[in-house]
Amino acid sequence: MPTFVALLRGINVGKTRRIPMEGLRGMLAECGYGEVATLLNSGNVVFGAARGAAKDIAAKISAAIAGRFEIEVPVIVKTAKELQAIVAENPFASAVVDHSKLLVAFAQDSKALTSLLPIGKLVVAPEGFAIGKNAAYLYCARGILKSSAGVALLGKVGKGATSRNWGTVLKLNVLANERAA
Repeated sequence: MPTFVALLRGINVGKTRRIPMEGLRGMLAECGYGEVATLLNSGNVVFGAARGAAKDIAAKISAAIAGRFEIEVPVIVKTAKELQAIVAENPFASAVVDHSKLLVAFAQDSKALTSLLPIGKLVVAPEGFAIGKNAAYLYCARGILKSSAGVALLGKVGKGATSRNWGTVLKLNVLANERAA
C-alpha cells in the first residue's frame, strides 16, 4: 500500500480550529486509509492508501474534516517519495543548525508554489529563500516571527501552502520511509 503524508494548514494553533489527533486518526481509518499515524499536534499524518492521486486524497480528507469537525481545513498530500525529494532538494539543509529557523512550504501543485514568489522580495540577508520543484524553503536567520518573509509565508501570501519547520519535516520523512519500507 503506497504511503502518503497529509499536512493540514492552520489547525491547533489557537483556541479555534481544534482537531484532536486521535479523532483525526480515527476519521482517516474510517475513510479507508491504513496504518494511520500522526506526528505532533499540528496536523501531520502519515498513512497508507490503496489507490488515489495525492490531490484527490487531499480533497477527500478535507471534505471528511468538514463533515466530522465542522471546519474548513486546507489539506496538502504528498507521497512518501515526494517528501523524500523535498528533503533532498533543500538548498539550506546543510547550512542550518537550528531547524526551527528553516521553514519548508508545501503546496499541492506548482501553481500554488509560484504564488510564493513575492516572498523572495521580503528576504533580508542573511535570510534565504528558494522555490524548488516540490516545495519552497525559507531560512530565517533571526527567527521566523522576526522576518518579514517568515510572517508573509505564515500569513496571506502563503495561504496556498502550509509550512513546517525543518525538524518536523525530517521526522515526517523518517516516519514515512519506515511505513513505505
